[in-house]
Amino acid sequence: MTPDRLDNIFSALADPTRRAILARLALGTTSVTELAEPFRMSGPAVSKHLKVLERAGLIIRGREAQWRPCSLDAAPLKEVRDWLEHYRRFWETSFDRLEEYLQEVQTNGDSDGTDQR
Repeated sequence: MTPDRLDNIFSALADPTRRAILARLALGTTSVTELAEPFRMSGPAVSKHLKVLERAGLIIRGREAQWRPCSLDAAPLKEVRDWLEHYRRFWETSFDRLEEYLQEVQTNGDSDGTDQR
């Protein structure tokens, strides 16, 4: 994943309105009009949010006569998850080492009968 692509995806996800739109699209394809209903904003404002999501590759917009369907494309989210996996493993390993160290300190502190506190 390129840094620019990652930046676009995280930028799109940074906005709560866009996250709410994605959550709605996770339920299935819907029209732009239906997506705009829960928000107190104009159609053009919703359209701007959709453009950001589309540029990030998170949604697919279509046109069928007068209907403007939008659907979720979750593939970029999988790419982000895969990118984050490296860091999850790093922190998991770090916490495992910390746990081992603390258990060792606790065991050694208790073995001589003195309270290290």
